[in-house]
Parts: sequence; C-alpha cells; structure tokens
Amino acid sequence: MDLLRGYAEKSDDEGEEDGGGDRKEEEAPARERSPPSSSSSPESSPRLSLPKKSAAPKVDDTALALVQAGAKLASQRPIDPSQHVVPFNPTYEQLWAPIYGPAHPYAKDGIPQGLRNHKLGCVEDAAIEPFLFDEQYNTFQKLGYATDPSGQSVVGDLETLEQNNALSVYNIPQQEQKRRKLELKKVDREGEGEEGAAGLDADNPASEEWLLKNRKSPWAGKKEGIQVELTEEQKKYAEEYAQKKAEKEKGAEGREKGEHHVDKSTFHGKEERDYQGRSWIAPPKDVKATNDHCYIPKRLIHTWSGHTKGVAAIRFFPRNGHLILSAGMDSKVKIWDVFNSRKCMRTYMGHAKAVRDISFSNDGSKFLSAGYDKNIKYWDTETGKVISTFSTGKIPYVVKLNPDEDKQNILLAGMSDKKIVQWDMNTGQITQEYDQHLGAVNTITFVDNNRRFVTSSDDKSLRVWEFGIPVVIKYISEPHMHSMPSITLHPNSNWLAAQSLDNQILIYSTKERFQLNKKKRFAGHIVSGYACQVNFSPDGRFVMSGDGEGKCWFWDWKSCKVFRTMKCHESVCIGCEWHPLEQSKVATCGWDGMIKFW
Repeated sequence: MDLLRGYAEKSDDEGEEDGGGDRKEEEAPARERSPPSSSSSPESSPRLSLPKKSAAPKVDDTALALVQAGAKLASQRPIDPSQHVVPFNPTYEQLWAPIYGPAHPYAKDGIPQGLRNHKLGCVEDAAIEPFLFDEQYNTFQKLGYATDPSGQSVVGDLETLEQNNALSVYNIPQQEQKRRKLELKKVDREGEGEEGAAGLDADNPASEEWLLKNRKSPWAGKKEGIQVELTEEQKKYAEEYAQKKAEKEKGAEGREKGEHHVDKSTFHGKEERDYQGRSWIAPPKDVKATNDHCYIPKRLIHTWSGHTKGVAAIRFFPRNGHLILSAGMDSKVKIWDVFNSRKCMRTYMGHAKAVRDISFSNDGSKFLSAGYDKNIKYWDTETGKVISTFSTGKIPYVVKLNPDEDKQNILLAGMSDKKIVQWDMNTGQITQEYDQHLGAVNTITFVDNNRRFVTSSDDKSLRVWEFGIPVVIKYISEPHMHSMPSITLHPNSNWLAAQSLDNQILIYSTKERFQLNKKKRFAGHIVSGYACQVNFSPDGRFVMSGDGEGKCWFWDWKSCKVFRTMKCHESVCIGCEWHPLEQSKVATCGWDGMIKFW
C-alpha cells in the first residue's frame, strides 16, 4: 500500500508539471481508463494492462482508501442484479450484499417471485469470456505473468513482463514470427540434404541409420532391440489381420459397385444334424394337420425378437410350417424354429441394405431375398450359402419362383424401373422382360395353373400376362382404383384379394375376364401408405390383414363383416401369415422388430 501511495504522489507531481490536461479527466478513477501502450515497441498489437509511471493519471485518494480497507467493501459500488457479465472478480461480501432500494412489501426476503431462481433467493450468472480466460491462463503457463482478474494489475514475473512488452502468448510480434519461419525452413533444408546423402536406407524405418537419426526410445539404434523372428501366435495374428484387411478392401470396392462385401451365415442351433443324420430344416415326423376347420386365434403364444430394426416380411416353411423366415430392415434374413426350441436357427447376412421381400422354393430347401442394395440373392436354407446373385442395377420390390416343379430355376422379379425381369438361374441369363407398367412393380401372383401371372404397380393398374410372353393379355385400370401393394390368391384359386391403399380389400376373379367382385369388399382398417400383407385362412373362411396402427383384422369371407381385431404390434403390422397345418395359429410381423405367434 505504501508503494501505491508513493505511486499516487508521484503522479500528482507530474500532473502539476504538465498543467495542460483536462481536470475532469485527471479526477477519473484509474480503473475506468486503460493505460496508454508503450511507445518503445513498434508493433501495434494488444497489450496486457501494465501501469507506467510516466503516463499514470491522477489517482483518486478515495479509491485508494477503499482498496486499503478491504474489509469495508459494503460501501463499495454494489453489483447490478440484472448484470450477467461482471468485468472484475467480486468478493463474497459483494456477491451477497443486499439489493439496494426499498424491499418488496409482498415478497419473501424482499425478493420478488419473478427474480427468485434459488431457494435462498436470486443467483445471477457471472462469467469471464472464454477467449480472455484462455489467453491469460496460457500466458501465465508459458511466460509466468498474467493480468489480475480485476483487470487493474498484473501478477507473476514482472521482469519477463517488461522484456516481452506485456505481450500475451496470442500476440507474437511479426519479427518473431518471421524468425521462427526462417528457422523451420532451415531445418527442412538440412533434413532434405541428409536424406539425399543417406540414400534409400534413410527412408527405411528398419535401417540402423534411420533408428540412430530418429532416436526416440532407449533401445532405438540397437540391433537387439528389433525383433526379427515372429512367434507362431504373432504370425497367426498377422495372417488374420491381413485377411480381414483384404476383405475390408474388397467390401469397399463392392459398395462402390452397389454390392455387399461378403456373404456369410451364422448357425445358432445346437447342431446342424441330429443323431439320425437328419438336417435341422427337416420337418418333425409328428407334424400333421390338426383339423380342417380354421379358428381365429385369441392369445399370444410366443414372441421372436432378434431384428434390430423393423421386419418387412415373414414366410412359413412350405407345407409344414415348422420354420418361419423373416426379412429385416437391418439387412439380415433370419429363420426361426416354430415347434420345438422357438429360437433363431440361422442368420443370413449378405445384403448391404434393408431386405424388401423373401420367397421360398417349393420344397423350402432354397429361398430368394431381394434388398434395397439392388441385389437378389438365392440362398441355400440349410447351409446358408449364397448359390447365386442377380442384379439389374435397379431395386427389386418383389421376387417369385415359378411354382411349377419343373420350372423352379426360373426367377421373376418386379423392379423399380417398371419392368418384370425373368432369369434362368441355371445360366444366370435374363430370358425375358415384361415392360408395360408405368410405375414400380409391387406384386407378382401366379394364377390359372401357373400359366399366367397378375402384377400390380404404383401406376394404380393390374396387368395379366401369359408366362413367357411379354404382352399384356388383360389390363385393369379404373379412375377409382388406387395402388395395390399386396395381392394374395384364395385357397380355391378362383379369387384374388388385393390390398387397396384407399383402406379396403378388393376381390377380383381369376377366370378369363378378371372382373372385380363388387359384392365382396372388406373395410374398416387403415392401411393408407403401408404395403400391409393380406392373407386367407387355409380353408378360405377368413380374410386377414394388418394395418398401420399395429392391429390385425379378421373378416368373414361370406358376410364380409369384421370378425375380430387384435392389437398385435406397437408400430405398423406389415405382414401376417396363417400357419399351413395348425390352422388356428397365425404369425404377424411389424415395424417394431417383433414377430409374434398367436
């Protein structure tokens, strides 16, 4: 404090000698004005606050007295309660000083309810700018000095402060910057010269010269520090790493071409063959039809949850239904046991994007999967191997094998480019293209003893084709028609049920004229915008469909009345299948990732 008083007296004398300054300016407190920068430095960069004797203004004695009497801070200027940023470091007494002015008559503790944000009253935020804090912190760490939080004095190494002209670490002079750049260039040139003289060995990290030059560890440069021979375990690890790297590179190339990097499958069961040598996909011996009469299920039997995203479609194993196949939006296809363990038996991983459709062959030993990665894959159900992959560069929306036993090698796929493409899977060649639709093809349904097939599309029309002949033999398009994303054949093969996106199921005849049956119309559910599957009970007495609210609807075929509704899923109930043998059991799947057995 004596130092400060001497400093104030000195400045008084200098102020009297000058005589030309403004009196009001002289009487202003020192903290309200920043000291002028030193004229000795040529740079115009910002300076830390440093009081200079030669340029010091007159200091008010009252302010100095207040600084000396630190305990009497109650008389110092109070903090404005509405102020969010405090430019100095306030003390505890200042922070907790009462708000000046008359107390609020109806407020607890004199603080109005609107200002109260703490149980003890009102707490205001006080902060320093992040950049200023970082600047002062780093300056102190590097150079040993920094400004006081009040901004009125400097703490730390004052000698270094004078040497550096009160510069912070963020304000390096231009001369210093140039000098550092020149030093770096010089080092780079020297390094290039040494590398040229050393030749190829200098670039080789295994060479002794390189190790000596770049000595960073205690054993660098010593021959015994380098392990020449690898152990068996290390060799094995190196081989695995190289193999994984090659697969990764191959996958990156495949993704560029629209393919997935690797086709693989995982078996989750106990054993692939039992003690008698039967495969895990073989149906149990005691599986047979329980009754000819179908009943509506009433309760949930089992829930399968293994897909990490929604399930797009489910298919029972043909004829027996002891397994159920599911297509997931997580790009995986899974097959589940229905009768015994009710666990996931195998996962098929080959698609890079969500799987859109799946379809079994007649005997169930193989199946097709169509994904949004523009690939159609033909899988072996038992081993999980991909037999072949087909692609036209467009997204396949529906895949079907010709149901005839002698034509199980013929694949039909409805594509996003309005075509139905036919492949011979033995040769891998496209044998036919049916190109008449005006929108993406959604369904393919074989009728008339598999001689013809019906397709529906986003163009809101139905077209009937003769198999193998790319000419439409029947074209159904009415002004009132909507898109029909799901079509199913009645068990007696005389009718088609089409899920129309105007919230109704329409029935078409499969005879020569393919007429709409105006007497049969099933409604009540909400499916607008969702391709919910429609299905029949095996005896043809009931029509079944999911809806956009997670319900499953059952209608009576004869009366067209709603028989029952069940809340099956949290999200859209997209697929539903009637069990082929146990005729009062139903499986549903939804966008909540669940498959449920009722």
